[in-house]
Amino acid sequence: MDQAETQNQALAYLSSLPSDDPQRPKVKRIDTHANIVFLVGSKAYKVKRSVKFPFLDYSTLALREEACKAEITYNQPNAPQIYRQALAITREADGSLTLGGSGEAIEWAIEMNRFEHQHELDIIAEEGPLPDSLSDRLADMMVSAHETAPLRQGSGFYSELASYVEQNDDAFREHPDLFDAESVRHLTETSRTVLTSLHELILQRGEQGLVRRCHGDAHLRNIVLVDGAPVLFDAVEFSDAIATGDVLYDLAFLLMDLWDRGQQRAANRVFNRYLDKSRLDTHSEGLAALPFYLMMRAAIRSKIAASAALNQSDPDQKQRERDQAQAYFRHALAFLEPSRPHLVAIGGLSGTGKTTLAYEIAPEIGRAPGARVLRTDVMRKRLLGIAETEQAPAEAYTREASQKVYHALDETIQTVLAAGHSAIIDAVFAAESERERIESIAAKVECGFCGLWLSAPEKVLKARVSAREDDASDATPAIIDTQLGYDLGRMTWAEIDAGHNVDETAAQVRRVLNG
Repeated sequence: MDQAETQNQALAYLSSLPSDDPQRPKVKRIDTHANIVFLVGSKAYKVKRSVKFPFLDYSTLALREEACKAEITYNQPNAPQIYRQALAITREADGSLTLGGSGEAIEWAIEMNRFEHQHELDIIAEEGPLPDSLSDRLADMMVSAHETAPLRQGSGFYSELASYVEQNDDAFREHPDLFDAESVRHLTETSRTVLTSLHELILQRGEQGLVRRCHGDAHLRNIVLVDGAPVLFDAVEFSDAIATGDVLYDLAFLLMDLWDRGQQRAANRVFNRYLDKSRLDTHSEGLAALPFYLMMRAAIRSKIAASAALNQSDPDQKQRERDQAQAYFRHALAFLEPSRPHLVAIGGLSGTGKTTLAYEIAPEIGRAPGARVLRTDVMRKRLLGIAETEQAPAEAYTREASQKVYHALDETIQTVLAAGHSAIIDAVFAAESERERIESIAAKVECGFCGLWLSAPEKVLKARVSAREDDASDATPAIIDTQLGYDLGRMTWAEIDAGHNVDETAAQVRRVLNG
């Protein structure tokens, strides 16, 4: 009996499995180019097709066994709620087939707990803007995945990136009806130049433990809500090279996908909260590589969509794939466009809404995915090694301790700006000297600068700080009483009435920024 017939018998067996859920009595089959999934009641069984592509090989039973076991190995750490085990489909002595029996293995399957399609993030993202709370949990998810990912060498990752640039060039040139030849040439030459400039940085990040064996395919379709929490599934198991990369390259797939889907606010928030919460340091320097990483994710998706369009018989779906290919290509070009970094400093007493405003305008400032938001409150807790929402001791607010916080922020801001990325700094900035210091940093790195001073009535300030929950700020109404007595000195920053809602405040700020 040949391999195709044997696999067909295994597939027929899975399609006949009884459901354990009366609400879902029928078996549902889902086919992709490399896998076949059977949804059976509360379970799902995934079989590798007997196929061989340039990037994966499932052509023998031994290779499919290895791939199924690898899928469990690389997915269980991120999705223990979903992935159960790799199981052999065995032929018993009486000729019957069973899962995990004592007979000869004729096929292998991955047993999973079933989840519903409507809980996948790509579906949820179509319904409207993702809430900030979900973006925060997505950042947590990525931080957790990267902290436990196995270490790899930066040199191998760099070589793979160089090969991707050339592969992309070849692929785009095969579709002159989709991609303008001059634009392809520009993208390829710019990609080569930028990647060469990143060589030492990428090798350094490998030495710092920031090149790892990651998920490798972290877009919205591979994230699902389980009990309300986002879970990363379907990691690349078939290629160590494809899954290996800078953790920011892994993050870039999620950021690029959010950006493409019009979820700019979510992309910016995931980006910022990931950097805030990650315990893998030196990400600020790594931002110099982020535009290239975003470009590469978009370019690869573009060529995949172009290839899919060729194999699509349905005219409407074919056009959708073509449109998607061109949209991704435009993103790839845009991600590498030169951009002068800007620094926006937002000052004001506690309760003026500095952080809320910062996140409101950050997606619109600088290159994708928007400005890096830096807060004294977050830096203070980071330096103390405590959770953001944990109350800091009184000594954390002495003049000496505060100077350490400002010094650390100053260094981070300079690094972010030097990497070509825009930033927003959120601090009280009550002293004239503090405002002058942050302006001097912008001048030092020759970036654009805008200073904003927010004000609101005392009653509003106290009501806002009293209503805060799960926030890094430790401000209280009593602290506001103290701040109201500060001598602000000469105020040269644009003064903003922040006593109303964030939309009104942001509208005033946009007029200043665009003026």
